[in-house]
Amino acid sequence: MALFVITCIDKPNMLELRKATRDTHIAYIKGFADSILIAGPFLDDAGEMCGSLLIFEAPDKAAAQAFSDGDPYAQAGVFASVEIRGFRAGVGRLL
Repeated sequence: MALFVITCIDKPNMLELRKATRDTHIAYIKGFADSILIAGPFLDDAGEMCGSLLIFEAPDKAAAQAFSDGDPYAQAGVFASVEIRGFRAGVGRLL
């Protein structure tokens, strides 16, 4: 298994769609709880959600991509961009 950081940036003016899709997104994410090290929203200067960050464990990048593609936020068109990168934890309190 490998770790992947999934960084999602919302399109402008997506807050209401994000909020409307949030319950479905949370239910989807909870279905992968054993594979998620940490997940949460990015916040703008006003403290409103404007993107997402997840550290996801998967056998390969294709599996991380499939997980990301299935996210209800992605399917609803909330994101302007999604980036998936391999990651190796080195230092931190979560280790």
